[in-house]
Amino acid sequence: MEYISTRNNSDHFSFKNVFLKGLADDGGLFVPKSIKPFSKDELNKLSSLNYNELAAEIIFPFMNDFMTKEELISTVSKSYSNFRTEDVVKISDLGNLKVLELYHGPTLAFKDIAMQLIGNFYQYHLGNEQKKINIIVATSGDTGAAAIDALKGKKNLNVFVLHPNNRISPVQRRLMTIHEEKNVFNIAIEGNFDDCQNLVKEMFNDEKFSSSINMSGVNSINWARIVAQAVYYFYAYFRIGNGQPLSFSVPTGNFGDIYAGYLAKKLGLPIDKLIVATNKNDILHRAISDGDYTQKKVEETNTPSMDIQIASNFERLLYDVKDCNSDVTKDVMSKIKNNTYKIDNSDLNEIKKNFTSEMLDENETIQMIKEINREFQVVVDPHTAVGIGAAKKLGLEQNCVVLSTAHPCKFPKAIEDAISKTEELPDSLKYVYDREEKFEVISNDINKVKDYVINSISKI
Repeated sequence: MEYISTRNNSDHFSFKNVFLKGLADDGGLFVPKSIKPFSKDELNKLSSLNYNELAAEIIFPFMNDFMTKEELISTVSKSYSNFRTEDVVKISDLGNLKVLELYHGPTLAFKDIAMQLIGNFYQYHLGNEQKKINIIVATSGDTGAAAIDALKGKKNLNVFVLHPNNRISPVQRRLMTIHEEKNVFNIAIEGNFDDCQNLVKEMFNDEKFSSSINMSGVNSINWARIVAQAVYYFYAYFRIGNGQPLSFSVPTGNFGDIYAGYLAKKLGLPIDKLIVATNKNDILHRAISDGDYTQKKVEETNTPSMDIQIASNFERLLYDVKDCNSDVTKDVMSKIKNNTYKIDNSDLNEIKKNFTSEMLDENETIQMIKEINREFQVVVDPHTAVGIGAAKKLGLEQNCVVLSTAHPCKFPKAIEDAISKTEELPDSLKYVYDREEKFEVISNDINKVKDYVINSISKI
């Protein structure tokens, strides 16, 4: 399969290029040149597979120039061997709603599902080409821990994680910062997640710097993560769809997880609506509701993984809406950077064919956790509560699956505020409270971050 950039579709790239680079040199995002949907017969054959088998079948067409199918099957099996549930994810009932539990991996968040695969993809690549790779990633809370768990201790790999200082939960931070492996580096940036994300993009866009350290990235813009996440949409549909289209409500910050659902729909999965569920940092809700894509100040909330005003993966959708015209997309992204972009009505109507949206504020989120616990004796994390609340506010509970993206123990304050108790970490992870944390606090300064990266590499 060939890939192009959303900002220049004349150059073609292999999966290996796309996976290792993450971000195109022109600042665009990689997308397949074309996507062939599964036929009804092919979907019927896929429906009887277990999660690992399904993952191999869906992912392989996107990376068949990278490894053989047998190698992919082995890599998938290895990647999911340490999950706490037999089939990687679980489905539970909340009345009319179905909940897809995606947090049974080693760091209790949906990010593990793609990141464990990616860690082994890097190891496979480095086994063929002996060189060192430095991975730099920004996190709003969960990506960093998932990346570190997947990459820690791996030969010829270093991982640098930027998180917003004092703006993620203590459990989220500890899952990143208690590791002693010499290839793990945590940087607490004095700023918000968007600042972290911008610093990583600046480093990618500095070709001299990124080339000098052989830089790679595993943020949600990496296509390997998108295609890995598309798998669980198929899994959920095959287990509960009964031949009827399903809607999916997705707690959304950077637009990666819900874009994976859009990819699944493009691949032929019968999906009705993709519900963009946001907190009060609601740029995506405003964009999909009335075209308002202006960035406002990021506010801290009890759903920190969605405290974002720059939804990087939205560029992929805009590229589609703009008839895959990379010149137009580049112009749109320039307007977005200058905070002057409004989605016109024709494009908005096209977006609304697949997406709808809703927002919950902090009080509504706490009330939703409380309501779910009272009615079903279940505790959900605040992000999942936003997904459930969005579906309810839109009246789309029938034939709807909510993506439950994290274990509630990662957000003890929100759970305490809602039901006056906290959820404990699984026994296998309670050690994170006992270990010393290791991270460096750095100002929101690209030169200081680069210096830290270069100095750290030189000492290894």
